[in-house]
Amino acid sequence: MMFNLEEVIAATNAKIIKNTTDIRDFSFSTDTRTIEKGQIYIPLKGASFDGENFLSQAVEKGAEGCFITRDEYPENAKIVLKVENTLQAYMQLANYKRRKLNPITIGITGSSGKTTTKEIVYSVLNTKFRTHKTFSNHNNEIGFCQTVMTMPEDTEALIVEMGMRGLGEIELLSKYSEPDYAVITNAGSAHIGRLGSLDNIAKAKSEIVKYLNPNGTLVAQNNERIKKFVSKFNVQKIYHDLNDVEIIERKPSYTKFIYKNNEYELSVEGDYNVDNSVTAIELGYLLGMNYEEIKKGLLSYKPIEKRWEAQDINGIKIINDSYNANPESMKASVSTFLQLYKNPVVVLGDMGELGEYTDELHKGVGKYLSTLPETKTAKFLTVGEYAKEIGEILENSAGFVKNFDSNDEVSEYIKDNFDAGTTIFLKASRSMKFEEIIGKLEGEVKL
Repeated sequence: MMFNLEEVIAATNAKIIKNTTDIRDFSFSTDTRTIEKGQIYIPLKGASFDGENFLSQAVEKGAEGCFITRDEYPENAKIVLKVENTLQAYMQLANYKRRKLNPITIGITGSSGKTTTKEIVYSVLNTKFRTHKTFSNHNNEIGFCQTVMTMPEDTEALIVEMGMRGLGEIELLSKYSEPDYAVITNAGSAHIGRLGSLDNIAKAKSEIVKYLNPNGTLVAQNNERIKKFVSKFNVQKIYHDLNDVEIIERKPSYTKFIYKNNEYELSVEGDYNVDNSVTAIELGYLLGMNYEEIKKGLLSYKPIEKRWEAQDINGIKIINDSYNANPESMKASVSTFLQLYKNPVVVLGDMGELGEYTDELHKGVGKYLSTLPETKTAKFLTVGEYAKEIGEILENSAGFVKNFDSNDEVSEYIKDNFDAGTTIFLKASRSMKFEEIIGKLEGEVKL
């Protein structure tokens, strides 16, 4: 969708400082590296950058003009629009397009599982509707704008993933996306270092409901903290958890389950994926889909990169789930791996953003895993200062535990001690860069 000048002003309430252009319709860019001729440049600002320092560069590369917050602008800009805040203007433009195209809009948030849930919901809805979604995990304010501004004009369903760093951020995303349906996957301990308590985490996630369509529906985990904070919102609410599901078959890359008397299949493993799938099932029925459409959509779901991504390296099967990690996702994914594979090897790294709870929550993972019967025959390799605490708890219950200081060290150990036929599971926060382990192992094969 292109915007004419009247629409730009209506959306942003910008003041026209200069207008000598003969172009009627505009698109926008926030990046001078990819800006195209005729676009209007939106100079975003952050803690360590200020896009207004690159106004001249944007115009030189073909921008017709720019937004500004100060009084300086390039003389050769043909259109200059002044606003108080350029990010707000970007979000207002996105909201204008969202309202004009008016797709069914689904907002998805949660402490963990929101990207996976978004992808599963997309797989289901895309069997019936022309569906557009947040790319990867681009779930902040800029990512929201990019999602909406790249949305095709024939989009029927829009899925917006919403992340946050603190209170008020999900509310802002909800305000500008105006969801018809909202999803809260869970409210666990991820980001507790920033928010300080589990109550604050649940409160932050529940902000998604503030701007939910009054005739819309919240689909959420059956969690008492979530219920407490969404109770003030007078919208339809559907709660669910794994107690509502009967899982009838588990094996690598396959799960079969029954939900509300209907049988469904997934081409992935993991009870947590079943829980995420129930969200997609509920949304599918809310949107008028039939059983066959929903079943087909679930079966077509494939995990995205670094989410339970399996590959073979010299006969060793590596399952990489190191896209991100928090205590809940680590417990769930490791327990699933232990259930599915014989003689399992688990490589665990540090979990980030846990603040003063870092030691306690790493030890909590170790205590949980020590209660699983499969742990007795499993081998655990830990990498990092905090993952070491998981290993220390497991020393009296696991088949084998060894800690390493670096990805290089654990990679060398794997190459020297494990043969073809071994299956190894990788789980850590992205900051641990576990893809380096895979790179080291692949490099060995190439020599």
